[in-house]
Amino acid sequence: MRIANDPRILGLLGTLLLCLTWEAVGASGLGGFTWPPLSRVIAMLADPDRWDLFGRAAGATLSSAAAGYALGALAGVGLAVGTHLLPPLAPGADRLAAGMNAVPTVALAPVFLILLPAGGTPATLAGIGVMFPVYVAAASGLRAAGPAHRDLLTVLGARPLARLWRLDLPAALPSIATGLRLAVPAALIGAVIGEWFGAPRGLGVLIVNGMQNFQIVLLWSAVLLVALLSLAAYLVATAVERAVHARFG
Repeated sequence: MRIANDPRILGLLGTLLLCLTWEAVGASGLGGFTWPPLSRVIAMLADPDRWDLFGRAAGATLSSAAAGYALGALAGVGLAVGTHLLPPLAPGADRLAAGMNAVPTVALAPVFLILLPAGGTPATLAGIGVMFPVYVAAASGLRAAGPAHRDLLTVLGARPLARLWRLDLPAALPSIATGLRLAVPAALIGAVIGEWFGAPRGLGVLIVNGMQNFQIVLLWSAVLLVALLSLAAYLVATAVERAVHARFG
């Protein structure tokens, strides 16, 4: 019963079932020639002759995603702090963040392709995808401190910035860490979509080339690599979140 209720075991079993289903459908031809077996996809990723191609593409995608992640996180936390210090700005900031999040990334990409320097679209789309969950988490976390603690600091003569630094931000760190974890896939998605619109290299470029040239195994290999990178980054963010919760939760 303990094994059956262990989420890690259930996750591994679910992943194994997905891989077996992928292999069975591809090997049997039920999915057509556009659904290759998982073994062929893994074989291409494991081919040493392809490592340079995948390495350069993954490096470009990770670079854009990391830059957008950092900018989006800073923008989200900064906007949340600004509305916390100036409450009248909160309704407008909420609508701005919600509006930006409501616009599909694919619709924004051609606009940024025209407005931004070459290669800037992937990082920008990644940043926009990251900003909303981080802003929501940070804005919620900054309100987590109890009224008694705020009243105490006010009685002691603490200024708003001192109260923010000593009380509100430490109380908000667990929520911010959760927002940063949830924003990891958004950063990779934004970077890949941005690469579809004229980036010189990246996993998104490989995906587009695979579609245009009908290199189905290459397409699936790039997609699988994006998924693995996103999962790895998500696990790192989860570990950081747990450490923050253990320290400040």
